[in-house]
Amino acid sequence: MSWDDDLQLNVTDELFWDPKVDNEAIAVSADDGKITLRGTVGSLREKREAKKAAERVFGVISVDNELQVKFMNDQKRDDAELRGDVLQALMLDSLVPKTIDAKVENGFVTLTGKADWQYQRDEAEFVASNIVGAFDVFDEIELEYPKPHAGDVQESIKKAFKRNAALDADLLDVATSNGSVTLKGTVSSWAEHDEALDAAWAAPGVTLVHDKMTVAY
Repeated sequence: MSWDDDLQLNVTDELFWDPKVDNEAIAVSADDGKITLRGTVGSLREKREAKKAAERVFGVISVDNELQVKFMNDQKRDDAELRGDVLQALMLDSLVPKTIDAKVENGFVTLTGKADWQYQRDEAEFVASNIVGAFDVFDEIELEYPKPHAGDVQESIKKAFKRNAALDADLLDVATSNGSVTLKGTVSSWAEHDEALDAAWAAPGVTLVHDKMTVAY
């Protein structure tokens, strides 16, 4: 059995193991550590959880999530009704700024407005993706934050990397310009990859993060 065969089996097992994912209609393929997920799931949240499950498996370099969200007839929603539920959920979440709005077209949700921090954008996207009837969520929320000196951003991110026990700061390179951050280097897992991204986004003034990191085992 080849390495890709093992990887395909391990990802399939992980999807079966995760109670948040119904893996019966999911097909997994592997090619040089790159995983592709195809098939159908019952919600957008389940589609995203399936990708997270695949990324947890040792040896996975990337995940191409081609899963389609397919609703039962009683789950299909009118756009206006879906938008109302999304806005209500956003309003009830204290982490989501009141400046964030949503529009819906054919079940696809687009988030707009302004926020100060990336975690607020992430929270809004997470909340919207949990609403039954959403096929997908597109995040067009703009980040507005005073732009500090590039050197300050770079230094604060490097210090955050060194403080984080899950990261090997010596293997990561940080470049900054006008609120934009580029991360390069090698990480040993998707968990470490996500930790590095979160640390970069947490720096004051960061409005964009270019992810050029490589997951290597």
